[in-house]
Amino acid sequence: MKIARTGLILYVNKYETCVSFYKNILELTILFDTPDLTCFDLFDTYLMVEREDRPEYMNIEKQDKASTCIRINVDDVKAAADIIRQKGIDIKYYEFDWGKVAKFRDPAGNMIAYKDEEGFLFQLKNHR
Repeated sequence: MKIARTGLILYVNKYETCVSFYKNILELTILFDTPDLTCFDLFDTYLMVEREDRPEYMNIEKQDKASTCIRINVDDVKAAADIIRQKGIDIKYYEFDWGKVAKFRDPAGNMIAYKDEEGFLFQLKNHR
């Protein structure tokens, strides 16, 4: 599995305040944004701040929600998910209009997700 880049996602209920904090207080550069998420450059990785109360997130099963997520961008999400599944880890695969993800948890319950690099590049290109 080839890893293209990594990131961190924060699901927040004070979206505008958090975006302002990371932009104005920490002075992070915005890579792209939409009405529901802002993606910052976080020193050779990315920090994605996402609106927690958006309909798409609210419709996700409770066990697939988290306040944070370690994101690993890969070329082939299904192949990466299969590797984890073969190691006995429960992993769920999703396809959205913005890309593909597969989510799983570490032994302490922290969320980790594989994301398709192609979908991330599309977001970078089309949401500036």
